[in-house]
Amino acid sequence: MSRVAEIGGRRVPFLRWSFWRMALGRKHLGTHWQVGDGREEALAEHVISTARQGDVDDAIRAIDDFCYRQSIMMNVGDEKGKILDAAIRRVDPRRLLELGTYCGYSALRTVRVMPDEAHLYSIEFSPANADIARRVLSHAGGADRVTIVVGTLGDGGGTISALEADHGFHQSSLDFVFLDHAKEAYLPDLERIVERGWLRRGGVVVADNVKFPGAPDYREHMHDREGRDWRTTEHETHLEYQAILKDLVLESEYLGASGAPSADEAS
Repeated sequence: MSRVAEIGGRRVPFLRWSFWRMALGRKHLGTHWQVGDGREEALAEHVISTARQGDVDDAIRAIDDFCYRQSIMMNVGDEKGKILDAAIRRVDPRRLLELGTYCGYSALRTVRVMPDEAHLYSIEFSPANADIARRVLSHAGGADRVTIVVGTLGDGGGTISALEADHGFHQSSLDFVFLDHAKEAYLPDLERIVERGWLRRGGVVVADNVKFPGAPDYREHMHDREGRDWRTTEHETHLEYQAILKDLVLESEYLGASGAPSADEAS
């Protein structure tokens, strides 16, 4: 099998059955957060059978290899993953929050570049995906640096309460957020994070898939508050594992709620 279907040297998703299987399975995907053809479990088996144990780099390589050669997955991918990597390095965070674990790919990338003393908390709606991600992280040697919590920030308060009571989330304790879950939840979940006061001034939120499938209300929110609450950079890129469909990754620095004092000013 060729590495990836191409025309004129450009990676073309439309020539791959796994792309169409994902598109046709959108109803199942939107309900269960798995495509429905077993590719998520197959990915875990591929990583465990082909990547060196205890090697985060090799686990990332194995996932990219699977996504190019076998089935396209809805993780951030290698091209956009470099944008995530660079943002984490710039922030140098100690506490990170990810919304949308899926199979653990972005968690692996985060573990690879975050400081040694940092810890990632990753929220995943699907228990099956959480189990896959834990196995992948354990095989790669990153399980002790990532806490996966099954739930959603919009579940009526249960997950938020668990993060505060069990995992130490409190005022200005959060340095970095990565949004890669249900696109319609980006803005309400961002507002929940801000309302709880978790995100420190100068903290950064990175949002994937803002153009495709799209999070227009989130993008409009960042535009409306540019220079007041947020300072945003839009990274033009491509949808994961192909070079035809365009996408946007938004990287937004939190300036603090308009008119709100900083922690130093309030003390």
